[in-house]
Amino acid sequence: MLGSPIEHSKSPALHRAAYGVLGLPWVYDRAEVASGGLPAFLAGLDDSWRGLSLTMPLKREVLPLLDERSDLVGLAGVANTVLLDGGRMLGFNTDVQGIVGALADHGVTTVSTAHIIGTGATAASALVAVARLGATRVIVSGRRAGGDAELERLGEALGVAPEWRIYGDEMTVRPELVLNTLPGDVDPDDVPEADLGDVLLEVPYDPWPTPRATRWAPRGAPIANGLEMLLHQAVAQVRVFTTGREDGAMADEEAVVAAMREAVGLQMGGS
Repeated sequence: MLGSPIEHSKSPALHRAAYGVLGLPWVYDRAEVASGGLPAFLAGLDDSWRGLSLTMPLKREVLPLLDERSDLVGLAGVANTVLLDGGRMLGFNTDVQGIVGALADHGVTTVSTAHIIGTGATAASALVAVARLGATRVIVSGRRAGGDAELERLGEALGVAPEWRIYGDEMTVRPELVLNTLPGDVDPDDVPEADLGDVLLEVPYDPWPTPRATRWAPRGAPIANGLEMLLHQAVAQVRVFTTGREDGAMADEEAVVAAMREAVGLQMGGS
């Protein structure tokens, strides 16, 4: 697991549990790699390496280093998974599956209106995810007017044009889903209405609860913990690493997923 900061990541616990069930003598750990440091890290790898998981700020920085991109990486412009195969680097995006899976755990399988908070790499995956769930209206909140060029391009490809909003501006719609992609300790000043919706998905899970999750809790509305997203995207990564394909058939998948849940204390539908 590469990125910065990385010390809080629970990905090692998830992957180690999976490979234990599968009987694979693989080692999965974390390494601090800051922006600009990925090429040097890659140069030090040998043939014993099978793959890499990426978090911020590397999900876009890896793109020019890839030999091949999955269709989803080509669409979203974000890769969080790298398969090392015969000297080639193949890029995949499992964050979209992570978001869709986390929401499904809470019974959310369709969405018409969504509010995405943040404009970074994870916001791109969030935009793809809500489009796949049927969203026809998506509000994106950020720190500046005019939006983000990458998200504009992606929205055009998806047929879902983002409506841009600056933190603190009036909300024009009450969305079904509020999806926060900002780090857990970031809570920009905003109007109270920006928190309103039917379901909240907080991508961050450390520290928990996030400020927004704390504000939601008294309402009794469903809150999907970012740990649930992490679980589902990790399951997809294990599939890639063990089969070499996004759609490969993973051995003992039910037992693998159960072990991964137990490893991070995650129950179905929450933690």
